[in-house]
Amino acid sequence: MSAHTDYAQAGELKFGQVGIANLRIRNLDVTQLVAEMRDRVQRAPHLFARAAVILDFGGLSHTPPVDAARALVAGLQEAGVLPVALAYGTRETEVLAQQLGLPLLAKFRAQYERNDTSPAAAPAPSPTSAPPAPAPSTAPAPAVNATPGLMQTHPVRSGQQVYAEQRDLTVLSTVGAGAEVIADGSIHIYGALRGRALAGAQGNTEARIFCREFYAELVAVAGNYKVLEDIPAELRGKPVQVWLDNGQLKLAALD
Repeated sequence: MSAHTDYAQAGELKFGQVGIANLRIRNLDVTQLVAEMRDRVQRAPHLFARAAVILDFGGLSHTPPVDAARALVAGLQEAGVLPVALAYGTRETEVLAQQLGLPLLAKFRAQYERNDTSPAAAPAPSPTSAPPAPAPSTAPAPAVNATPGLMQTHPVRSGQQVYAEQRDLTVLSTVGAGAEVIADGSIHIYGALRGRALAGAQGNTEARIFCREFYAELVAVAGNYKVLEDIPAELRGKPVQVWLDNGQLKLAALD
């Protein structure tokens, strides 16, 4: 009789939404970049200390040489953050990622550079082809129901994350400290916001954040963010809305 074999997995692998900061490199000045990240960690250590960061070199005209990229990775680690991957861009970026021993994450590039989705022009009719027959008269198509937003009825507790993909998010309770709510659209919170709220996650600059009691650790719209230390003290505990105005993140008390 053959011995019993245990096929139970030692580790269960799952894929899900992960909140990771994306550092878009616009000027490859390693000293300045490291100083900026060190300042962010010092101002908001509970958010950025030991935080995972994606490096996106898409804002540069050329992919940086491996020595400069290694110096940047080492400097960021010394500043207190952890570069964990590169945002996918070009074949040169892929080679650089291999040289650095880091993976590539394609979705971060998609948030900045979208493919042209305009429909292709219809081909001109052949001179010898007959003109198309007129389309038969049909009744108007029924209205299509809009995709409803995601409704979160229970509190979002520390360590939890709720993501509303391609829609708004409504939270009927509180968002606790250390919790994170993300939406590709707007976010409405009918309780206290003590954790993080990121609206317009895929680049929607028209998205907004609304909450009844504002104590947020971090708020962001289309990647533009503020941490609690940057927010006027008079807004804390008040009903607040957050939006973008000409690329600047604005906060104001709701009447």
